[in-house]
Amino acid sequence: MSVSANLVKQLRERTGSGMMECKKALVETDGDLEAAAELMRKKGLAKADKKADRVAAEGRIAAARSSDGRSGVLVEVNSETDFVGNGDEFRGFAEAVAQRALESGAEDLEALLACEVDGKSVETLRQEMVAQLGENIEVRRFIRYAGDHQVAQYLHGARIGVMVEVQGGDEQLGRDLAMHIAASSPLCVSPEDVPQDQLASEKEVLLAQARESGKPEEIVEKMVEGRLKKHLSEITLLGQPFVKDPDQTVGDLLKAKGAEVTRFTRYEVGEGKEKKDESFADEVMAQVRDS
Repeated sequence: MSVSANLVKQLRERTGSGMMECKKALVETDGDLEAAAELMRKKGLAKADKKADRVAAEGRIAAARSSDGRSGVLVEVNSETDFVGNGDEFRGFAEAVAQRALESGAEDLEALLACEVDGKSVETLRQEMVAQLGENIEVRRFIRYAGDHQVAQYLHGARIGVMVEVQGGDEQLGRDLAMHIAASSPLCVSPEDVPQDQLASEKEVLLAQARESGKPEEIVEKMVEGRLKKHLSEITLLGQPFVKDPDQTVGDLLKAKGAEVTRFTRYEVGEGKEKKDESFADEVMAQVRDS
């Protein structure tokens, strides 16, 4: 049957799919717009299932914060390529997910995926994005802070996102701290927060290194104590030199401002994921083969 250009246009606006896909769906459904949209939705879900096992280690970090600054959210949404991750559609989806995570009060990823945005669940929107963009899309993780203290955020491009909760200080201090965390990547706030097993492991390594010097055990112990203290200052926020003024530590800065960092989170796109070693041309060819 013949399908009008106007009908194809309506279906494209509704589904975000390509012209030929829309025309084919309208032909299959005898020009029924509703049936064609439903058919394309089902096909989109099938495509999403097929792509679910493909590694998605690119993408972006999105953030949202309440108007009073006392709650905020960081979310990581992944794609297979940075080309898709930098696209307007993907960015809009990630930002919508972050805003919904902030507003919904969802406690975990499953609950967030079930939340609705404009009448559709986040999971349905994710599946539709897979069909539209031709890549596996994953809402990987999110974290929300909410309490009595100020929440500051900083996004370094789309790849690194930081959220820090500060008691005392002002808006500028919070942003400076978030920028510092983005740049210096501390493990935790203070030495007391370092996991005991990690501390023991590091001490064991330092002991082995120090004993190679052949010095007496009491000297070795003092060497290890000094080296461990230096290591802790390097991996904890309070001990690090402040990036905007390396002559003072972050701990000194906070003391001068009468402020305290209660917690922070630093997300980096794809951290901990095994990434594919493929060229952009290979990625394009893979998408062509799958289409």
